[in-house]
Amino acid sequence: SSAYLRSTPDFHSATTLTPNELSLEQRHTLDAALRVDQAGEIAANYIYAGQMAVLGRDKAAGPLIQEMWNQEKVHLAVMNKLHLQHRIRPTLLLEAAKVAGFGLGAVTALMGKEAAMACTEAVETVIGEHYDDQLRDLASFPTHDPSIQLLKDVIRELRDDELEHLDTAVVNNAQRAPGHALLSTVVGAGCRVAIELCKRI
Repeated sequence: SSAYLRSTPDFHSATTLTPNELSLEQRHTLDAALRVDQAGEIAANYIYAGQMAVLGRDKAAGPLIQEMWNQEKVHLAVMNKLHLQHRIRPTLLLEAAKVAGFGLGAVTALMGKEAAMACTEAVETVIGEHYDDQLRDLASFPTHDPSIQLLKDVIRELRDDELEHLDTAVVNNAQRAPGHALLSTVVGAGCRVAIELCKRI
């Protein structure tokens, strides 16, 4: 992702051009993937904003949530640049993603630190799987195109960060949250529905 974060990035086709040799199906796959990814990063930022609004002063939970939120801010900055590079139309559900994200973060935080961590665990489990699916989809794309290779590298990096958040949540007692199984099921199902909607709308 550092290629997209330099203050004076080098002009390079990997960060400035979009592939022109894609089939219509591949272009649709690319559009849908980046549309979902941007919406997901926006929702993640609002989830952590909601959690910080409730738990920001907690000496244990506050710094953990802030650290994960800082990474999500970087993810969103990278995704925004990818959108510009590949000329992707954002989902029409961006405002809904913000409201739903903040609400989910705040509500789970009000349920307690463990529930906030359970929310992170559930969300990041789905997102990790989602990024793996995208890497499989991109495997059929032209291997000689530098922008595609960079995109794969970025998705791997973001996936690994999200899985690190998942591990952080588990280590910090996510699975001790009241109704953990039900909470995980509901949050995970909501994430999967949101992914499918953002692909299409």
